[in-house]
Amino acid sequence: MTPLHPHQPPHQKPEACAFVIFGVTGDLTHRLVLPSLYNLAAGNLLPDRFCIVGIARKGMSSEQLRVNLMEGLRKYATRPIEDEVAQRLLQCVTAIEADPKEPDSFDELKERLAKLEAARETHGNRLFYLATPPAAFAPIAQQLGRVGLLKEDGKAWRRLVVEKPFGTDLASAKKLNDQLLELVTEHQIYRIDHYLGKETVQNILVLRFANGMFEPIWNRHHIDHVQITVEEKLGVGTRGSFYDATGALRDMVPNHLFQLLSLVAMEPPARFDAHTVRSEKAEVLSAIQPLTEEEALLNSVRGQYKAGLVGDTELPDYRNSKDVNPDSATETYAALKLTIDNWRWAGVPFYLRTGKALGAKRTEVAIKFRQAPFAMFSCTPIDTLAENYLVIGIEPTQSITLQFNTKIPGPTIRTDGVQMRFNYKDYFQAEPATGYETLIYDCMIGDNILFQRADSVEAGWKAVEPFIEAWKKAGRDGLHSYEAGSEGPKAAADLLARDGRSWRKLA
Repeated sequence: MTPLHPHQPPHQKPEACAFVIFGVTGDLTHRLVLPSLYNLAAGNLLPDRFCIVGIARKGMSSEQLRVNLMEGLRKYATRPIEDEVAQRLLQCVTAIEADPKEPDSFDELKERLAKLEAARETHGNRLFYLATPPAAFAPIAQQLGRVGLLKEDGKAWRRLVVEKPFGTDLASAKKLNDQLLELVTEHQIYRIDHYLGKETVQNILVLRFANGMFEPIWNRHHIDHVQITVEEKLGVGTRGSFYDATGALRDMVPNHLFQLLSLVAMEPPARFDAHTVRSEKAEVLSAIQPLTEEEALLNSVRGQYKAGLVGDTELPDYRNSKDVNPDSATETYAALKLTIDNWRWAGVPFYLRTGKALGAKRTEVAIKFRQAPFAMFSCTPIDTLAENYLVIGIEPTQSITLQFNTKIPGPTIRTDGVQMRFNYKDYFQAEPATGYETLIYDCMIGDNILFQRADSVEAGWKAVEPFIEAWKKAGRDGLHSYEAGSEGPKAAADLLARDGRSWRKLA
């Protein structure tokens, strides 16, 4: 099988710019940011005039930083490293000290950056990447704003990339938005969510809107319900302190799962540009039916894993994990039932689930179509009819699967469920990637279609706030346990069973 259009137009190269990384020696930079920059360099997709400025700890020279980054690249690269490409990338790295607790250091950063920009001929275009803990977002941005490094003068662009989590609840998200928007305009902020860098996630838009066969049936008349699943085999690992203060709901739902929900449920955009697409996504999240705290408890399940075997790995109880409170009521599993109040989706439930220490790693969107009338099959066992699903697989397999019924060969009418599957790896050849390449490239060319806007962030937190408050008040009451390596708590199955539905089984 070959692509219908094998010769695609080449990507445009970004304009010259300085790429300034706060948290340059941290885990995120080593695991994702630098390997992505390397992959872009290998694909000839970095600017011709380019420099990387690493905001490093005191006493670190540029050469020491290059050695540090090279060690990280060798450890986390997604493809074999070509020395010539790596050296070309790392030779443009410069270490500069700056700490928001020492405001004078930002005045020095401004001076050194100006000299570097002149030498590198980057024309004043700057991308500031905050690969730091969330508590540092506002202080760093405020110091950059104070010294004028974020101000656009009409000749050069200045962009601010902010990692998740963007707030921990509605109030903190609003506060952070307000703090940043005092310094920059919305078009300068790139709130990054690595899920939107995944090819299959981006393909949801193409699947829906570039194929005339799907959009006419993409509504309440033909779709019974939607399941969105993000499940992990890993336990809490070494992130006990962070995770115990966050939990599965805050960690995954307002960002990753809601990004998938908004792509599936949004109205067709009038134009395929950032403003229009992001406006439609924000509309969907704003249309999620608000719940009381009592309704939130009724339409949700939370669980916490206990000791069990995941593959060949024995995991201890969550509460026995390092840096976790022995009496913790933090959920490691969350399942929600949501509805969207608009014409397209009225009456169609959206079931979301996410959890850790489960039997398989899987991220998928499953669209369940309404059952066909059974009258013509009255002489056959109705329960043999397979459910009609369109499944968009995101991890570990990137695929699109359509499940439908067909007749078994023979003189009598007997049916069986079959699948048609499209696997990306069978159709397209692509180098292994981190998933950040597209996002970083889009930051440099100024395309923020894949990035959250302030109203979307706040709408997401508003939708989950009743669950957060209800679970906080309930404490350990209603917190279900499940064995590590299982499919999650039984109560999650009951959540759908009472509607006469069931989750797709783990593979």
